[in-house]
Amino acid sequence: MPVIKLIADSGATKAEWCLIRNGRRKTIFTQGISPYFLNTGQIEALLRSELLPALKKTVPDEIFYYGTGCANPANALSVKKALKHVFPDSRVEVTHDLMGAARALSGREKGIACILGTGSNSCFYNGKKIVKNSPGLGYVLGDEGSGAYLGKKVIQYYLYGTFDDELRGRFDLTYTTNASEILENVYKKPLPNRYLAGFARFLAENRGHYMIENIIEDGLNDFFFNHLCKYREIWSQPVHFAGSIAFGFKDVLQQLCDSYEFELGRVMKNPMEGLIEYHR
Repeated sequence: MPVIKLIADSGATKAEWCLIRNGRRKTIFTQGISPYFLNTGQIEALLRSELLPALKKTVPDEIFYYGTGCANPANALSVKKALKHVFPDSRVEVTHDLMGAARALSGREKGIACILGTGSNSCFYNGKKIVKNSPGLGYVLGDEGSGAYLGKKVIQYYLYGTFDDELRGRFDLTYTTNASEILENVYKKPLPNRYLAGFARFLAENRGHYMIENIIEDGLNDFFFNHLCKYREIWSQPVHFAGSIAFGFKDVLQQLCDSYEFELGRVMKNPMEGLIEYHR
């Protein structure tokens, strides 16, 4: 009998699941699972209410779960317990999203793997495991090149009055907000990193304007300078990227790789296709 596999790629807001059976795939989306915000019981309840009905009594033999927050061993154990409660007869492997990106992008080859989405991260992967990881400082102190980092720059340009009249007008039409509302969302409401990242789409929608291009290039260059240049392997191995920011600004990544003399490898919007390939 062929092995039935279930692969999960979960962020805090959305989780993508792919069931592979007899070479056929079924994609399922559920709420995201962040073990920082959900305990084992809540994760189990979410799996039973959103995932199980979509599987229609199919029981996977193997589950490979890649998720946000799972670099923390206690969080990974919490997710694994929830999965084992729901699928007691399945073999379960739980690891973090950066390992998911590394396997999806590099497969079983060496390379530098990066995530540029709401947040940012990077590592040197030796084809089996993550050997080096440039320290992530989160959206307040770090996350260079991420959606939150670029979105913060957009807000700064708007609130400081740096945008010219044309861009200021476009911003007002797109967001219909004001300074006090922005500051309240950033300093008083939950998930400010996600709020900030929402302003990165203004960059994608207004390409070509010199101020927009400056924000994109400077923000991504900060990631190259502060993180990628710290890996001595970068001079001999390709650098790969996953995430919406990486995918949306692939042309800028190529320009920066050319100027730094790095080899640009794969660029994926999300890692699922690469994970399916890896687990094949």
